[in-house]
Amino acid sequence: MSHRPTDQVTVIAEAGVNHNGSLETALGLVEAAAEAGADIVKFQTFKAEALAAASAPKAVYQARETGSDQSQLEMLRMLELPEAHHHEIARLCGDRGIEFLSTAFDAESLKFLVGDMGIRRIKIPSGELTNAPLVLEAARSGLPLILSTGMATLGDVETALGVVAFGLIGGNEQPGRAAFEAAYASAQGRAALRQHVTVLHCTTDYPTPPDAVNMRAMATMGRAFGTRIGYSDHTAGIAIPVLAVGQGASLIEKHFTLDRTMPGPDHKASLEPDDLAAMVSMIRDAEKAMGSEIKAPGDAERRNIVVARKSLVAARPIAAGELFSAENLAVKRPGGGRAPIDYWALQGTPASRAYDIDEAVE
Repeated sequence: MSHRPTDQVTVIAEAGVNHNGSLETALGLVEAAAEAGADIVKFQTFKAEALAAASAPKAVYQARETGSDQSQLEMLRMLELPEAHHHEIARLCGDRGIEFLSTAFDAESLKFLVGDMGIRRIKIPSGELTNAPLVLEAARSGLPLILSTGMATLGDVETALGVVAFGLIGGNEQPGRAAFEAAYASAQGRAALRQHVTVLHCTTDYPTPPDAVNMRAMATMGRAFGTRIGYSDHTAGIAIPVLAVGQGASLIEKHFTLDRTMPGPDHKASLEPDDLAAMVSMIRDAEKAMGSEIKAPGDAERRNIVVARKSLVAARPIAAGELFSAENLAVKRPGGGRAPIDYWALQGTPASRAYDIDEAVE
């Protein structure tokens, strides 16, 4: 596994269900994510029957992309990733130096990912944020947690974080609202959240129009909860994820596919490999550009100070003892001499020696 700076933005290439049930396509997605420079490639793990009832309708975007002839349950059955495929995918991830991750949508899948697959972190998707039993099991694993917050209010997120805090700090209390609120309010619980949790801003719409992104809410959550923040993006293109980095995101998640014209619910709202690589490259530039909060010239600027700034010089020859004045003082390049702010203080004082025209005044 390749090593990365701890302050580097984590990029999750969200393969999701864009494998369309094909192991070959799933492996191709791993290759593309690794080639693009992503840190993590993420899939989705679920049992269709545990995820959706037979009566569950498709989302509008799902019906638009896959038709309305089949139910959501039937669609999900076609997109399940068999357990054996998980092992093949994870093996290739290890070979390519990219972290394997998958999102669990039910308790059985979560147990499989944590126990059998040994995932290094857990992603709670937006739709499961209010699934307190699943969130609690995820927190009890002790693994770092990523919480996506599409469709949520600030109160919804706080409630989920209370569940997480309760799961992280343990205790013998019966789980429930009061226990979750107490865990969230405790110093131990807040410290555990800061250490273990990244909260992702997200808009659950595919694709998300720019006027629905509401990026300022990401920083609002950071201030409210004191956790790391990030952004799960569903917009078209790559501009908005890069903007999120400029707004303080420590993690970016973005759907990608091998071919946007493939059949399936998420392909059209996904990046193709070349665009994924371009996004990663722009994110790396953006995180470097963030720098520090100190306003001071950097190494690249210091060598230009003498060239770009100005100093006080003699506007004409000046005799020793002659009084400096507006007529014999000028401000010209190069810098490095007496600062122009002394222009007025010098006037009326005698020159300690003679100066030629354009000679720097001491």
